[in-house]
Amino acid sequence: MAKKDTTKSIDSVSDLFNFLFEACNILRGPVSQDNFKDYITPILYYKRISDVYDEETEAALEESGGDKEYASLPEQHRFVIPEGCSWNDIRERSENLGAAIVGAMRKIELANPDTLYGVLSTFSAQKWTDKKNLSDGKIRDLIEHLSTRRLGNKDYPADLMGDAYEILLKRFADDSKAKAGEFYTPRPVVSLLVRILDPQPGETVYDPACGSGGMLIEAVHHMHHDNLCCGSIFGQEKNVVNAAIAKMNLFLHGASDFNIMQGDTLRNPKILSNGELATFDCVIANPPFSLKKWGATEWSNDKYGRNIWGTPSESCGDFAWIQHMITSMARGNSRMAVVMPQGVLFRDDEKSIREKLIKSDLIEAVVTLGDKLFYGTGLSPCFLILRRLKTAEHSSRILMVDGSKILTARRAQNILTPEDVDRLYELFTGYQDLEDFSKVVSIKDIEAKDWNLSPNRYISYHKEDVRPYSEVLQEFKDALKAVQDAETAFRIAINR
Repeated sequence: MAKKDTTKSIDSVSDLFNFLFEACNILRGPVSQDNFKDYITPILYYKRISDVYDEETEAALEESGGDKEYASLPEQHRFVIPEGCSWNDIRERSENLGAAIVGAMRKIELANPDTLYGVLSTFSAQKWTDKKNLSDGKIRDLIEHLSTRRLGNKDYPADLMGDAYEILLKRFADDSKAKAGEFYTPRPVVSLLVRILDPQPGETVYDPACGSGGMLIEAVHHMHHDNLCCGSIFGQEKNVVNAAIAKMNLFLHGASDFNIMQGDTLRNPKILSNGELATFDCVIANPPFSLKKWGATEWSNDKYGRNIWGTPSESCGDFAWIQHMITSMARGNSRMAVVMPQGVLFRDDEKSIREKLIKSDLIEAVVTLGDKLFYGTGLSPCFLILRRLKTAEHSSRILMVDGSKILTARRAQNILTPEDVDRLYELFTGYQDLEDFSKVVSIKDIEAKDWNLSPNRYISYHKEDVRPYSEVLQEFKDALKAVQDAETAFRIAINR
């Protein structure tokens, strides 16, 4: 008899956190917390694939009045789950569960060569089949726990896998990503950048450091999954597992005919057109911060002509990413958004490249963000918005925005609420001088500041009049004496 399927959906990020935390607790002991994500991520994807398939089946049954044959037709599904490979099939197994999971994922890949092949197999099969580290009992407990929730597209209000990935990094991952300068982009920041770029159906979108695909998924959502999105989504990611996650993430979110390539973008860009670097309408990324040993030697003679303003130091690849992204902007109304550490705005050893960038008049806005928004780094980030064709009123001008105080403080990590995102977006679209927050400056103004792009060097801040110390001290003494006199009068009154 089949076991009862999942009971309810996940209705919030906190619910997802608790769900994942308990899953990790099941693994605790034989599996170190640094490796939790290596187990949770693939099985979560497997569960999600099954739930999306079941979701499509339910929709087809409802549409057809319960016709099971109709619901099983390939046209009703974006992918195939072979017989015996569904989540419920694995729940019915009593032994060798790790091998059963690996086998099912492999068969699903083979049955979907155009969409899922090579995605699930990037996860380590050896870890799942080693019973010394993960017994059948542990896997059974994990399966039953994951079976308490539905993970279909209708069962979570946002990008479930992106949020799950962030939670696993925050709570359990080791510091390898911090050492590599790689940080998960908080969803509100992704939402803000896509909102500013405003990709339209029919336009191409490219992320050269796409990670798990969060920015590209947000772009697809922004375009309301229009059919014209087909074939317009591009990304490259160096990490093999992350590239696989990006492919599956996009696929399960309904994107089709996207192009995600795995490889080192700076050393070996793989998204080309006629042997040249391909260009796009919207270019968006949060590349690894201040990447070391990124390939400066090759870059100095780059065959794609990306060193348009010079070769950055081998100890910091920030301006290599910026130049790569600019070279990837198409002619016409292309635009670009890139998240960077604030050091790119003022570091002396990069001033020559920064000066040429500013003089190109591509920068539309510079926005600094508050601290403790990005997990894994104490750096306060910023983002730059660039546009090939700026409006006449924006020509030779840059909007400087200080968003460092626009956040909602939390004990462990600050966040951007929807209201905070709206406020930052309004500052960008307002494109005006506003005390404490924004200033429109000319290229000549920036030259006068020695090519420094830090908004706080230009914005006017409100200053309170500072009263003389002696005056404030006397006011305090008078107030203290008044309190003491009142207390004396009170004691006299109650002792009468």
